[in-house]
Amino acid sequence: MKRRNFIRSAATSGLAMAGLGTVMGASVTEAAASNQAQFKLKYAPHLGMFPEHAGNDPIDNIKFIADQGFRAIFDNGLMGKSPEMQDKMAAELARRDMDWGPYVLYADFSTESMVLFNDESRKMLKDRLNEGIETSKRTGAKYALMVPGRYNERLEWDYQAANVIDTMRELSDIAEKAGIVIVLEPLNRWDHPGLFLTGMPQTYMICRAVNSPSCKIVNDMYHQQITEGNIIPNIDRSWNEIAAFHIGDNPGRKEPTTGEINYKNIFKHIYDKGYDGVLCCEHGKSKNGKAGELAFLEAYRMVDSFEV
Repeated sequence: MKRRNFIRSAATSGLAMAGLGTVMGASVTEAAASNQAQFKLKYAPHLGMFPEHAGNDPIDNIKFIADQGFRAIFDNGLMGKSPEMQDKMAAELARRDMDWGPYVLYADFSTESMVLFNDESRKMLKDRLNEGIETSKRTGAKYALMVPGRYNERLEWDYQAANVIDTMRELSDIAEKAGIVIVLEPLNRWDHPGLFLTGMPQTYMICRAVNSPSCKIVNDMYHQQITEGNIIPNIDRSWNEIAAFHIGDNPGRKEPTTGEINYKNIFKHIYDKGYDGVLCCEHGKSKNGKAGELAFLEAYRMVDSFEV
């Protein structure tokens, strides 16, 4: 048995079913006291996932999320928080040995921000990146998410791809010197029509062309189930360029087990490949109120119950 499998099996054997029963009972926090029920992978709830149990304070949310056995969080709006709050969040995560998922650095769906050779756009993107670098220095968050924006209807596709590659080379040079990684997110064209970046093969090609350790992919499996499916083979083919994952079932973009994606098999596959990064729970809940928060926890216990 692999060393990490032995350690986690020893920590969780006999607790999975008991933990699940407690989760569905009155006290969720008691279900994983002292992190005895840690998850195998670093699923990362966002800070607004448990308002009924943890309220709205970010620090209380981090504490609650940790007490359920999660080893990471993500906060798309991290750059918008005050430096004081960023400091507090970073300190609490460090105290609990938890990781950050990617925060949103730039995602304007209305602008052709990378597909044209435009000095003004590139300056704007560099300025934004420098702001993100300050956030990363303050918090220790390593991954910053970008979306290349809309495509242009009057310029051939390959020219647009070349412009995206050139832009990302410039940005990645800056990011690499600062020790952070830009992750590009392809989004499905039905929820977000008109965007340039939509598929895993396309994003893989761009990352390979940029050829930088600071230009990688965040694989949002909800979007990719809609765009192309074939999730596990696309994970394998793009593996060297994937730095993070987003989770959401389809249809509905709710917690795993509510749609058609077999997340239990996917998570086992990712685990067996040795992945130790973050998987952001970027989705809603299938039920309202406390019942929805309990259903969220039950779903993740279920999909994390694969054998190792």
